[in-house]
Amino acid sequence: MQRARLSAASAAVLTLAALLSACSTKPVDKTAGWSPNRIHAEAKDELNSGAWDKAIPLYETLEGRAAGTPLAQQAQLDKAYAQFKDGQKAEAIATLDRFMRLHPASPAIDYALYMKGVINFNDELGLFAFLSRQDLSERDQKAAKEAFESFNELVTRYPDSRYTPDARARMRYTVNALAQYEVHVARYYYQRAAYVAAVNRAQQAIADYRDAPALEEALYILTQAYDKLGMNDLRDDSKRVLDQNYPNSVYLTRGFRGPDKPWWQIW
Repeated sequence: MQRARLSAASAAVLTLAALLSACSTKPVDKTAGWSPNRIHAEAKDELNSGAWDKAIPLYETLEGRAAGTPLAQQAQLDKAYAQFKDGQKAEAIATLDRFMRLHPASPAIDYALYMKGVINFNDELGLFAFLSRQDLSERDQKAAKEAFESFNELVTRYPDSRYTPDARARMRYTVNALAQYEVHVARYYYQRAAYVAAVNRAQQAIADYRDAPALEEALYILTQAYDKLGMNDLRDDSKRVLDQNYPNSVYLTRGFRGPDKPWWQIW
């Protein structure tokens, strides 16, 4: 009986020690008692020094402490930027979407749209993925299309925004990249004798992306694919359009461009 009482007492002591240990290791909130302005200043210092992982939780704290104020709104935007720089692209876009949903009348909506576009524009698995050697038919241009949509909404809703000129330039680049993606896929199909698929992708590029540099090759692919399919009238129509729009086209004399030369390389 006495041994049982001792065992129970020992268990109680161990439990108490564990509880005390847990309490002693509980993270200490260093911002307890800080004013919103101080939190903002600390977060800004971390942001400016490139300590994105330290800035993010400070901005999250600031959102709660300054809820309902312009400072809290700014904290959301700054957190999105820090998340983007920290490589947390999905989280950054989610933060921006939440900001635009909660504050549709904010004067900073143009910046939020611009940032969302920039994040997708720089997505290596989207806009620039076609520059690598992975088969193009396996890639998705979702990020590039979403970048264009954000930039387009920005320039449409806020034509006088300070971010609009850069957004327009990025839109032009995005259109060219998307058009070239379609042409790359069309060429991919053509070179594998999938001529109907090649025609469809080339036509898609021509229909969706006016005046993009890649349309010259799209017309050439149409001409060649129709020829392979024995559709001579459509072949002749495509060649006539190619001759009219690109009278000095190198495709007519040299054929397809070498596989290692990207669309934007001019030398």
